[in-house]
Amino acid sequence: MHKHRQRHIKTHLNIEKPAAKGQHLLHHEPVIHDMIGMAGVTTADTVLDLGAGRGAITFPLAKKAGRVLAIENDAAFAAALRQKAVPGSNVSVIERDIREAYLPKEPFHVVANIPFFMTTFILEKLLDPPGSAFQGAVLIVQHGAAKGFTARQIRSPRLLKWRMWFDFELVKVVPRRHFSPPPQVDAAVLRIRRRKTPWLQTQHHHAFGGLAEYALNDPALPVCEALAGIFTPVQIR
Repeated sequence: MHKHRQRHIKTHLNIEKPAAKGQHLLHHEPVIHDMIGMAGVTTADTVLDLGAGRGAITFPLAKKAGRVLAIENDAAFAAALRQKAVPGSNVSVIERDIREAYLPKEPFHVVANIPFFMTTFILEKLLDPPGSAFQGAVLIVQHGAAKGFTARQIRSPRLLKWRMWFDFELVKVVPRRHFSPPPQVDAAVLRIRRRKTPWLQTQHHHAFGGLAEYALNDPALPVCEALAGIFTPVQIR
């Protein structure tokens, strides 16, 4: 085994850095309309709006979806959402931190302008494990984060694992002027879709994750060298 190889493997997933610890509210209606169209939801679908804010996405989304769960931690925003969500509507307001929210057990989608500093956590919550009820998402994230998630060269073991079950697409850049307050960087629309035919079976989820962490412990190494400590040259071929 190479000397630089270590048994303790750290996960590399620092794809984005926090722009600000707060929500940048999206106020550009054409982008919101495009996001809902990209999601392709119908009246049979349950959709989550994570970090719903004032409902800029929530209520247009409710016109297309069967059920919308608007999750918002800010008490004032949550109260405003409840006032807009008339009794008997298909919008349910959940006043809770996204990190503590429960995900539906039935199939669901996500359309949201998520807090930038929670991007990695939210994706972990949605995509791990791949056998969850999550079907797909259209998200606003930092432009740099979207480029990292969709890059051809993968340096993150967890991202490599996610790619086995989900397709990531950077759809369009969203200028910072379309937000209030404007973030320090431009944003982007990131679309995540569950693969119709996964590249790996769900039962191999944990085993592949461990292999990915080992192989990408030093992302600069060729795969044949990275795996030399656990496979023979014949096995690698």
